[in-house]
Amino acid sequence: MPLRNITHRLAPIVLMTALAVPTLWGCAPPRTTIVRVNPPAPLVEVRTARPGRGYVWVRGHWRWTGHRYVWIHGHWLRRPRGHAVWISGRWVRRGGGWIWISGHWRG
Repeated sequence: MPLRNITHRLAPIVLMTALAVPTLWGCAPPRTTIVRVNPPAPLVEVRTARPGRGYVWVRGHWRWTGHRYVWIHGHWLRRPRGHAVWISGRWVRRGGGWIWISGHWRG
């Protein structure tokens, strides 16, 4: 088979592979960081007035910066769908330390 025929047959395969690989890299699950320092107790916050119907309160939480914990203040978040429920983020003991499970909408 002449070299030209091989090149024409392989070109689409090479192109599709080149386009697919970066997409697959973007699909990798996020890396979980295990924090060896216990998170502090949550702070007590005063909720501000609800800005309107369809908003839910997202509690404040401690975020690990890589060196220390910083407090992220609670805030109002608009419900994306009428029946959606906010599941709060939380620190969970895992692997000899703590990991953060992010809050998310359910439903």
